[in-house]
Amino acid sequence: MSNAVGQVIRCKAAVAWEAGKPLVIEEVEVAPPQKMEVRVKILFNSLCHTDVYFWEAKGQNPLFPRILGHEAGGIVESVGEGVTELVPGDHVLPVFTGECKECAHCKSEESNVCDLLRINPDRGVMINDGKTRFSKDGKPIYHFLGTSTFSEYTVVHVGCLAKINPLAPLDKVCVLSCGISTGFGATVNVAKPAKGSTVAVFGLGAVGLAAAEGARVSGASRIIGVDLNPNKFEQAKQFGVNEFVNPKDYNKPVQEVIAEMTDGGVDRSIECTGHIDAMISAFECVHDGWGVAVLVGAPSKDAVFKTHPVNFLNERTLKGTTFGNYKTRSDIPGVVEKYMNKVNLQL
Repeated sequence: MSNAVGQVIRCKAAVAWEAGKPLVIEEVEVAPPQKMEVRVKILFNSLCHTDVYFWEAKGQNPLFPRILGHEAGGIVESVGEGVTELVPGDHVLPVFTGECKECAHCKSEESNVCDLLRINPDRGVMINDGKTRFSKDGKPIYHFLGTSTFSEYTVVHVGCLAKINPLAPLDKVCVLSCGISTGFGATVNVAKPAKGSTVAVFGLGAVGLAAAEGARVSGASRIIGVDLNPNKFEQAKQFGVNEFVNPKDYNKPVQEVIAEMTDGGVDRSIECTGHIDAMISAFECVHDGWGVAVLVGAPSKDAVFKTHPVNFLNERTLKGTTFGNYKTRSDIPGVVEKYMNKVNLQL
């Protein structure tokens, strides 16, 4: 795979030097992997809106210079000390949240929020030694979400890599390393709509379309797409959305509109925007007694969720999820196989 094992690799990377300023293609140095780390050759990248969100640094702690990117596919170039389950040449998906397999969360069937490798956007260094593996002219460049895939080579903790079928097309399945798994899993693993149920999906971007696909394969009878951009509606039909609501078309809160459409509210809702108003609407539009709302989007740092306590007392349930409750190493290889076998998943 490489004749640079144990050595620094010089390669191109898109570096964010300042918040909101254009990324610059630079030649950077990528150090070899250390204990429990893997150096990966990135072959395909997808752009997730979370990359844009942290590049803009609006509402979070800015950390620059930084190499962004977290939705990608690649091949293992070399491994560090202690890595036994991956070898050079393996095909992998880097994931922004990991699975150490040893903490209480990883051992639990109910959680994927690893104590060691959970998402931490403020960390720009490797866990092993608190240092970066990227540099330019001797100066460090920070990591992003433990992945930094906007580089021809990157270094990732082994727990944040899913080993996948080498026959899977990396240009397609790379989206399973974030957006598609997040949305699809939010529906099938967390919301769990019953056959014949009604589901509202807030936000019809990639994550929202994946959430709608999850509702479709679950057998939901009504899938209501909520978005401010009507240009997204036609494409959303391919993912099972059969009704649409544009909040701008009404002079009342969208949760009231949906409640009127569905005789009291939907059975399940999945919020995929990160906008606090959409989060509140997604919760308040579910039916009392049994309705479940699942929050997926990443809100701004200062956002505050406000709703009347009676909404909980009337037996509405509010849940949140990271990465669709999938465990990186244990679950994602199987999700890739579902796509390969055309079972309940389309990309």
